[in-house]
Amino acid sequence: VQLVESGGGLVQPGGSLRLSCAASGSIFSLNAMGWFRQAPGEQRELVATITTGGSPNYADSVKGRFTISRDNTKNTVYLQMNSLKPEDTAVYYCNVRYRSGSWSTNWGQGTQVTVSS
Repeated sequence: VQLVESGGGLVQPGGSLRLSCAASGSIFSLNAMGWFRQAPGEQRELVATITTGGSPNYADSVKGRFTISRDNTKNTVYLQMNSLKPEDTAVYYCNVRYRSGSWSTNWGQGTQVTVSS
């Protein structure tokens, strides 16, 4: 699976960004897509997931502020981020989860999100 993220940038606290991720390749056995993020010096963490049926799940730190959605016809997943905080600053990556429950080992290049005044 190949993953291409886009949409990151510099935004002030309280602002919004919308990230996109297009998946291609061996996608027929996908169960879910998700967004992860990694801040400098920290481990990569799961931010949000959405199943092929459209059921979302969020980390507590982003509930009520972030919304994940997907377009199955385009194999694309989105992350709408509102009320951004400086602690949301990180490189954001998308990934795909197979029906086996495992996530792909092929990561995209990620997209940088910086929240700063």
